[in-house]
Amino acid sequence: MEQASNNPSSSDSACPPPPTYAGALSFMRRRYTRDLAGVDVAIVGVPFDAAVSNRSGARFGPQAIRRASAILDGDPQYPFHADPFAALNVVDWGDVAWDYAKPWAAHDCIHAQVGDVLASGAKVFALGGDHSVTFPLLEAAAALHGPLAIVHFDAHQDTWGEAGAAGPGHWTDHGAFVRRGVEAGVIDPHRSIQIGIRTHAPRDCGLEIVWGWEIETSGIRAAIERIYARVGEAKAYLTFDIDCLDPAFAPGTGTPVAGGLTSREALVILRDLGRLDFVGGDVVEVAPAYDHADVTAIAGAAVVQTWLGLEAEKRRRG
Repeated sequence: MEQASNNPSSSDSACPPPPTYAGALSFMRRRYTRDLAGVDVAIVGVPFDAAVSNRSGARFGPQAIRRASAILDGDPQYPFHADPFAALNVVDWGDVAWDYAKPWAAHDCIHAQVGDVLASGAKVFALGGDHSVTFPLLEAAAALHGPLAIVHFDAHQDTWGEAGAAGPGHWTDHGAFVRRGVEAGVIDPHRSIQIGIRTHAPRDCGLEIVWGWEIETSGIRAAIERIYARVGEAKAYLTFDIDCLDPAFAPGTGTPVAGGLTSREALVILRDLGRLDFVGGDVVEVAPAYDHADVTAIAGAAVVQTWLGLEAEKRRRG
C-alpha cells in the first residue's frame, strides 16, 4: 500500500502543494506506506467500535482525525515552533484489518499487525476506534518493553468487568482495558496515572487518579508534577480518550461526561510531558457522527500532533 506523497516532485516543482481541502488525507499529509525501513513513527488506524456501551461510531474516528489533521501540515508546529518531520520520519501505515463478521477476532488482529509494525523499530501512534483497542495495542508494546506505565486521559477509569474475566466468552469492552491490562501484566499500576476522571468504578486497580475537579482546584502544574512523580523513568504509553475533554470541546464521542478538561488544558499538560519515555500511544473514542464542525476530530488530531512534537523535540536534543 504505497502511495506518493502530496508534496510535488522535482518534475512538477512549479505546481504548489494541494490546499488543505484537497489531496489524499493521510495523517498530516504523511506518506501512505507499509515500507517501514528507517521509519521513526507509524500512524496506524484502528477503526473498531464493536465494544462500546453507549453510542457507536468511533469506527469512523481514524478517517475524521486524518481529515482534520490536513490543516496542520506545512507550518512550524505550535507550540514547538518547529517542523516535527525535519527530525522524525513519520508515515501513515493505514488501518489494521480484520473480518468485520468476526468482531471477537479483531483484538488478536490488532495485536498481531501492530506487533509487526513495532518489530521494525518504529513507534506506533494509533487512531481509534473505541477504547477496547488499547488493550491489544498495549499487549504488542509490552511484548517489546515489558509492563508499561500508562498516562491515561479519560472521563472513565475503564476498570469495569468481572475480575479475571478473559478469553472466549469474556468480552473486553471499552470500559475494561485497564483492568485487563493490569491482570495481564502489561500495565504497571504503580507507575500509572489517570487524568480527568469524572465517574466512579468499582475498583481503581492500583492506579493514581487526578480527578476532573482537581484540575480546577489544584491547577495544571500540580497535575503535571503528579504525572512525573508517578511515572518517573518508566517506559510509558499515552492513551487519550477524547471524552476526557468536556462535551463543549468534544461533542463527537460515545460516552460524553460533563465537567471535563478544556482542549487547552489537556494540550498544555501533554506539552509538558516531554521528559517521559513514551514508547507509543493512541487517541480513541472520536465518533464524528455526533461532532459539530469537526470540533472533536480537530482536538484528536492536535493530541497526535503534540505527541509527535514531543518526540521530535527529543530527537533534536540528541
